[in-house]
Amino acid sequence: MANKKAARKAEMQSQRRALENCGVRNRLKTLAKKLRSATGDTQEVKRVTIEYVSALDKAAKRNIVHRNFANKRKCAAARFLFA
Repeated sequence: MANKKAARKAEMQSQRRALENCGVRNRLKTLAKKLRSATGDTQEVKRVTIEYVSALDKAAKRNIVHRNFANKRKCAAARFLFA
């Protein structure tokens, strides 16, 4: 447990950010599942791919996921889209 007021505040902020980051990661997982299950309609696959890539870029920009992780997943999504 933190002793100083500033340390307690930093701990609370850290916990809040961790909770928000967990939600972002869960959203990425959900979008990845949507992309894998999106078959048939090309427009639907394209829409889900764009949404997934956008979410990856935003998460990488905010340092929630590493930029190499985001690039690897975007490349896989593009291969899925054009295959």
